[in-house]
Amino acid sequence: MKNLRKYGKSPFNVAVIHGGPGAPGEMAPVARELSIGWSVLEPLQTAASLEGQVQELYDVLKKNGILPITLISWSWGAMLSFIFTARCPSMVKKLILVGSGPFEKKYAAEIMKTRLSRLNEKEKTEILAIIETLNNTAVKDKNTLMSRLGKIFFKADSYNPLPYKSEILEFQYYIFQSVWKDAEELRASGELLNLGRQIQCPVVAIHGDYDPHPGKGVQKPLSRVLKDFRFILLERCGHKPWIERMAKDRFYYVLKKELN
Repeated sequence: MKNLRKYGKSPFNVAVIHGGPGAPGEMAPVARELSIGWSVLEPLQTAASLEGQVQELYDVLKKNGILPITLISWSWGAMLSFIFTARCPSMVKKLILVGSGPFEKKYAAEIMKTRLSRLNEKEKTEILAIIETLNNTAVKDKNTLMSRLGKIFFKADSYNPLPYKSEILEFQYYIFQSVWKDAEELRASGELLNLGRQIQCPVVAIHGDYDPHPGKGVQKPLSRVLKDFRFILLERCGHKPWIERMAKDRFYYVLKKELN
């Protein structure tokens, strides 16, 4: 799989960073929408380690982007971009975090609790069975299980979604497992949040009020360490603002305003 898609013509001044890890392609709708007014890069992370993904992002942006560049990053991509911006502050003009995961471990347990509370008993049972199977080293085809898990979580993560077809190119469980292990350790140690002190550019977090990833786990920690930080809460909005019936227009209005 290629690790980059381009929308528009050079010079590329915006990049969208997908979630996962191990689920490339989800930011394609955002890239297409923004390409009306901007030239957009969509890096597709293929490295199977956190350090590898940081280096891969560096290489892609250095070769293809006009620097400093604006990063619009979603879910896991928000955390990856946060790390990247701290490591390479001169390369980022503005960092926009969309539906980010929490930056301190104490908020993380709320995610699964909230998701399960929004599912019926059959779905809860299936979720727990899939997670147990994913932890079984004897099981080979874990990409299909990861895909099914994503479909169930989509229901729990969405407030009032428009008709939507996933644009994930491929579920890659081995990448998810390896990269997320590194990320969790970084967050648990407090080093993830502390990296924010090295970020020099403005940071904006856009977050849905129905997102199971608790907004307070983004707003409160980042307010303590970032020099220039704003938090924007979207009402009646889940984890993917661009597919939310009640929040899509507001999301794009805010996003484009930040890019102007």
